[in-house]
Order: sequence, then C-alpha cells, then structure tokens
Amino acid sequence: MSIDKRAANAAEALAGISDGATIFISGFGGAGFPNFLIRALRDRGPKDLTLVVNSATHRYSVTHELIEAGLVRKVVCTAARGHSKEPSAFERLWTDGKIELECVPQGTFAERIRAGGAGIPAFYTPVGFGTALAEGKEVRRFQDRDFVLEHAIKGDLALIGADTADHYGNLAFRYSQINFGPVMAAAANLTVAEVRKVLDGPMPHERVQLPGVYVDRVVTVTP
Repeated sequence: MSIDKRAANAAEALAGISDGATIFISGFGGAGFPNFLIRALRDRGPKDLTLVVNSATHRYSVTHELIEAGLVRKVVCTAARGHSKEPSAFERLWTDGKIELECVPQGTFAERIRAGGAGIPAFYTPVGFGTALAEGKEVRRFQDRDFVLEHAIKGDLALIGADTADHYGNLAFRYSQINFGPVMAAAANLTVAEVRKVLDGPMPHERVQLPGVYVDRVVTVTP
C-alpha cells in the first residue's frame, strides 16, 4: 500500500495545530519561505505561538502577518531588525514588552535545531561566550577555552518551502531553499511542505534532498 502525503488544501495540512505550539519556519535570503502556509496558519488562528525563524522581519516573508494578528508570544531568531527605516510590527511589540525575543547567533541557531532532530538535548559551543547572549547560561572550560551550554530546539510544526515533491513526501529544493528546511523537518513533530510541483511518479533517488520520512503533508502552491 502506498503512502500518499498530498493534502487536499492548506486547512487539511494544518489540522491539529493548537494554541501554544512551537513553529519552525524555513527560509533564508529571499528563498524557501512557505508564505502560503504561513497565511493559512494565520487564518487558522492558533495563539501564544513560539516562532523559530531565521529572520522575523525579512521582506520576502509574510511571517509578520502572524505577529500583526496577535498570534505570537515569542520569537527565536538570528535577525530581529528589518530593512526599512521604520520599525517593523515585531520591533514595536518587542520594544513595548508585548512579545518575547530570543536572539541566537546563526550557526548556533542551526545547530540547536539540528541537535533537536538528532536527539541531542544540549551541547557546548564557544560562540557567544563573554557577551550578553551568554548571560545566565552554564559555562564550562574545556582545555584552555570557555564554552557555553546551548539547549536543543524541538518544534510542534515545521513549515518548509521546497520546489518539487512526490506523493511519498520526498523533496527537492531549488538553490537556497534548502537552508534550514531539512534540520527543521527533522526536529519537528509534524512537517508540512509547500511545493511548486508534485511528480506523477516516485522521485529519482539522486534528486531527493529531504527524504519523505521527515515530511508528513505536502501542499501544492501555484505560483
């Protein structure tokens, strides 16, 4: 019996997402943002969300629509400032103390998510030692260098953007779409991918960049 992971629509793909969820959102440098799914999540309306996203204010992402709708309690990201001279909705809410921010160096951000998917609860890194980012964290010395303890991040849902899928959920990415997508998929309890195209048959193994075992639902989005 074949496993068909294609969802009929975004509402079906996001079924079961409730208040208080931790949401991974892929995307980097203008590619890979699952904007169709982000808007579908906004329309579904779960509250008190924790967003784990590389940038909370990227101009190619509609993540800000979740924030503006009042659905987000906390943001974990590597870049909190927008490109505009005017403060973003996220920046205004954070300044007013209405949303929580956890700013993480980008390499540590990726590794914390990867560790979550690998079942590693925490790890030590020299990044951030001696800065405000290390305040309140455990520090341990190995040989002649100090390291900061960082905890893994796991999510309830990963929203990822890819180029192509097959009905088994195997994914192929286009250029920098692949950033954060695979590690987020591995670290989430449920992974939903939006894609440009679903193949009629199985994806050739040499094209698979994220195996379908990490993907639960696939939604096709027409450009």
